[in-house]
Amino acid sequence: MINFNTSPEQYRHWELEIQDRIAFLKLAVDPDAGLHPGYTLKLNSYDLGVDIELHDAVQRLRFEHPEVGAVVLTSERDRVFCSGANIAMLGLSSHGHKVNFCKFTNETRNEIEDASQHSGQVYLSALNGTAAGGGYEMALATEHIMLVDDSSSTVSLPEVPLLAVLPGTGGLTRVVDKRKVRRDHADFFCTISEGIRGNRALEWKLVDELVPRSKFRETVEERAQEIAARTQEKKELQGIPLTAIDPQIDPDQIRYSHLLLKLDRKRGCVDFHIQGPNEKLPESIEELHQMGDQYWLFALGRELDDAILHLSFNEPELGTWVFHTEGNLSNVVDYEQFLIDQSDDWLAREIILFLKRVLKRIDLSARSLISLIEPGSCFAGFLLELVLASDRSYMLEGSFEDSEEPAPVIIPTSMNFGSLPMCNGLTRLETRFYNQQEDLEKIQSSLGKPLDAEQALDLGLVTFIPDDIDWEDEVRLAIEERSSFSPDALTGMEASLRFPGPETLETKIFGRLSAWQNWIFQRPNAVGEEGALKLYGTGKQANYAKERV
Repeated sequence: MINFNTSPEQYRHWELEIQDRIAFLKLAVDPDAGLHPGYTLKLNSYDLGVDIELHDAVQRLRFEHPEVGAVVLTSERDRVFCSGANIAMLGLSSHGHKVNFCKFTNETRNEIEDASQHSGQVYLSALNGTAAGGGYEMALATEHIMLVDDSSSTVSLPEVPLLAVLPGTGGLTRVVDKRKVRRDHADFFCTISEGIRGNRALEWKLVDELVPRSKFRETVEERAQEIAARTQEKKELQGIPLTAIDPQIDPDQIRYSHLLLKLDRKRGCVDFHIQGPNEKLPESIEELHQMGDQYWLFALGRELDDAILHLSFNEPELGTWVFHTEGNLSNVVDYEQFLIDQSDDWLAREIILFLKRVLKRIDLSARSLISLIEPGSCFAGFLLELVLASDRSYMLEGSFEDSEEPAPVIIPTSMNFGSLPMCNGLTRLETRFYNQQEDLEKIQSSLGKPLDAEQALDLGLVTFIPDDIDWEDEVRLAIEERSSFSPDALTGMEASLRFPGPETLETKIFGRLSAWQNWIFQRPNAVGEEGALKLYGTGKQANYAKERV
């Protein structure tokens, strides 16, 4: 079982060092500490375990060290920054693991960019040696790339000529979309295995700065200090500790403090039971800081994030996720309104940004998503986003027979109108009602109002509103039908339907990952017995089928 919980004192591959307002994340991969047996992580190559630590470090810097203004990604290895994803690991991994690994790595790269853009923690890469493949893709996620100017250090994306696959973590898209490298230059760059060094790398915008090896360390520190100086207002901020998430994992259920997962292997689904807040709302921003990661919305967000990662990697056959909530609607609204009212404070703002990232991970889950709005539910604001993220939703019209629970209602809030955008840059409401401003205005006029099933259906916020007689059969059939379809077809269909509207860097990266990596990673040119991934390092030449498909 893959565990996504770690901390700096447990890291095997990264060292996190804080110097005043600069953080140094130093990559020194332990060759013998791969996540699975059968491969050695040579030349600072990485597997999922290395990325799990990087993901943890990025989150901890935002919450535990908000005073940091610049983060330097560099290497502790001599003359090599990072040689990318470990090829032997890819050759030994299942197709599903390869694609999930690429997706998680992409999400972590996006977290780095999000921190640079929204949290005043600007990342820069100090390439003290060669950066190849995923190593260069890691650098592409930062805002400033410094390359040591010597006779050997290069940047490269050698996947096409060497491995018959594509750079799997956004490299192609970031080269042309983010760094604005000319298409003809990019074509040459991506079809040579030896990479590009020195002045040509600088002229072609593949790096931002060349630095002689004799001045490398001092120039990196100087550049980081310049970047950190842009956010002097962060200097006195005090972070909060992130405590370990420790779910109770049993064969058929996983229990967190605010979340219970029920794993139904016969139906191929997971029921997410989310518990609304029972704790007293803080009365001041000081109390929020004292509560730290125990604040209900933050604690729930961290548990959801952990659960999504656990299920994605460890339970791939549970293809349908069903969201339920239970709790007091007004408490949910009060908890998120407190964050919105205090959003000038760094911690309140970071919690909202974190919730945005959790919801994006759900959007990209490659799972069928269904929400059930029943008596006792508390789908409001942030939790209503789960309904809007779902492929379809069912809201009970009225109450259940012989139940004292009143009919369910939902409450849209200001949180649904801008704080939690999707990868396409739109809110989930804007995505649902793409270019339908009149429908959005109707919902906006209902902010803060409890809406019953008929009202929610009229506003387009739910899909179906069965009554007590039909509820059980309609929900059962929806889940059973989902499990009868091809998971591959569903993944492709859902990914195509979830992101109408404009293309962004993120939607391009994930769309191409879904379409092309899924396909290329199954082609014999890459993974066949005579494919490039299988033969890499053996000295044998791959034997390619020449058909263009």
